Amino acid sequence: MTTVFVHGVPETPALWDAVRRLLPGDSVALRLPGFGSPRPPELIDKDAYAVWLADQLRELGDDIDLVGHDWGGHLVMRVVSAFPGVPVRSWVSDVAYGWHPGYRWHPIATMWQQSPEGEQSLASVRAGTPGTFGQLLGPRGLTAEVGADIDAAHDETMDAAILALYRSAWPNFAADWKAGPIDAPGLILMPTGDVMDGVDPDEVRAQNEEVAATTGALLRELDGVGHYWMLQDPERAADTLRAFWATVAR
Repeated sequence: MTTVFVHGVPETPALWDAVRRLLPGDSVALRLPGFGSPRPPELIDKDAYAVWLADQLRELGDDIDLVGHDWGGHLVMRVVSAFPGVPVRSWVSDVAYGWHPGYRWHPIATMWQQSPEGEQSLASVRAGTPGTFGQLLGPRGLTAEVGADIDAAHDETMDAAILALYRSAWPNFAADWKAGPIDAPGLILMPTGDVMDGVDPDEVRAQNEEVAATTGALLRELDGVGHYWMLQDPERAADTLRAFWATVAR
């Protein structure tokens, strides 16, 4: 049995290091193509990235416990809902509300979905104006160590990957990725401090609850932590994952 972690945008596999050190057994933190690695030309949108993830999981073998964060969570949900035969024993995501038909993207995502505004915004971040990703995401719970790893990986290839993903998910995931019952046991995490400007936390809660009911997943609040819950409290993150896996039939 292997635990597979999938990072989000704009991130790298270092996001999961603290949690992985606390978990027994084998684990793998995948690196999305373009995020500190080459991006093959066929990875033009979210659908192609989902195919890539499904292929990676098939290569890893059976009985995978799959954990995704941010865009990694969206890709996890797509694989377990649309790729029968992928050897996933269980899945975890922290952004399930993005699959609700009423979900509205936050202002930064909306900007990245526009051209040339998206290109200009990411080029500015690359130049450190008004700050790098590591600096800008610190207030959301990103550690300096992981932020430095992200900044070292941030280049024009990453920018192109970010824009391709966001622009393929307009107006939201529900436009063509429909939430429905998922056979594999699932856990939706809801960090109570993960609030973006312009986003109503009560609406997010209600959307998470509806998606959990639709997919058949469990829903767990993580009180007092935000977007980077796995870095802000890795011990609780590891305990939460272990408790969920203990409920999954082997």
